Amino acid sequence: MSDSPRIAVIGLGYVGLPLAVHLARHFDVVGYDLDPARISELCAGKDRTGEIGSAELQASTMAFSDDEGALDGSGVFIVTVPTPVDSRNRPDLSAVRAASETVARHLGRGAIVVYESTVYPGVTEEVCGPILETGSGLVCGKDFFLGYSPERINPGDREHTVDRITKIVAGQTPEVTEKLAGIYGAMNGGDIYRARDIRTAEAAKVIENAQRDINIAFVNEVAMILNGLDLNVLDVLDAANTKWNFLPFRPGLVGGHCIGVDPFYLAHAAQKAGLHPEIVLAGRRLNDGMGAYVAHEIHDSVGGTGKRVLVLGLTFKENVPDLRNSRVVDIVTKLRELGHSVDVHDPHAQPGEAQSLFGIDLLPGLDDASGYDVVVGAVRHAEYEALDADALRRLMADDAMLADIKGIWRTVDLGPSVRRWEL
Repeated sequence: MSDSPRIAVIGLGYVGLPLAVHLARHFDVVGYDLDPARISELCAGKDRTGEIGSAELQASTMAFSDDEGALDGSGVFIVTVPTPVDSRNRPDLSAVRAASETVARHLGRGAIVVYESTVYPGVTEEVCGPILETGSGLVCGKDFFLGYSPERINPGDREHTVDRITKIVAGQTPEVTEKLAGIYGAMNGGDIYRARDIRTAEAAKVIENAQRDINIAFVNEVAMILNGLDLNVLDVLDAANTKWNFLPFRPGLVGGHCIGVDPFYLAHAAQKAGLHPEIVLAGRRLNDGMGAYVAHEIHDSVGGTGKRVLVLGLTFKENVPDLRNSRVVDIVTKLRELGHSVDVHDPHAQPGEAQSLFGIDLLPGLDDASGYDVVVGAVRHAEYEALDADALRRLMADDAMLADIKGIWRTVDLGPSVRRWEL
């Protein structure tokens, strides 16, 4: 393979697009996605995820295509497709399998196929390798080679972008590892960690997010305990954070495509090996139940059904349009089940996506919103942080309650008539 191979990135979502754009500064890159609408908008300089600005997108030299024929002639294939879980929280590898079948049809001798999608240890070599062999007629480890470099994209994070973080790389052979180190290192200034092998790199990815999930589960349980003791969890955490080695996690809803999903991949690997991952699954159960817990707390606090509720925020985290695995919907669903009328507003979410994913019709704005018995601060969007006391009171009926899940308005004085509930 040449020192400057043609690179094909398969999947142009939150992970694939930023990676492809940064690699295209150093290599000949083609970005492939199954969705013609996605390709059309990218060619027009628009990224619906908000990860890449229009000017940067239009200035990129990379090619975009929904025609898999564009993959021909590539020496390195990087797969960045989603790896969700199914309805029983089991790993769903259908997109990875399909991407592998696509790559196999265009695989040449000497090529390297790198997976960035989160998987459990063994998937790259035991699942993807055989698919590539079958579809290409080539021999894995002889005619083509495998690699793994776990993605670490944090949607909406402008500091830890793909060109500013350490990239883990692992190849099927030492030579492949060094080749990948050179490719990724050209993009991020050589900040590369060479893992012992592919399985080690796969495992490193799943434990990164499982660790965060467990830590958040701990503070969520602490929040429940302190609520029962009539203490404010954020006040307690502020005090505890003055110790030099206290970990600054905050309670809340755990959604998105990583933290709320990856621990199930680790648990699956453990169960395949005959092990029972008690802490990992306990953390998942607790975090997945937080939406219902919040809804019941609100319901009990307002004393009765039939209240008008306004939920501010639906995306899985602040200042991004990403609705994947948002747990805010659990609050909405449970409050409706408990007999309340619930409206939802989010300035970042796409209305069509909210409707198709959750059956929720977003309010177009807050100008005409008023008279709510409960206002729920679910996501810490900048637009909500900017709401002052007058703006918040305009949303509320007399004797309303503010359920401030994220502590957005802790310092805002709303007067004695507004009741407060905080997670």
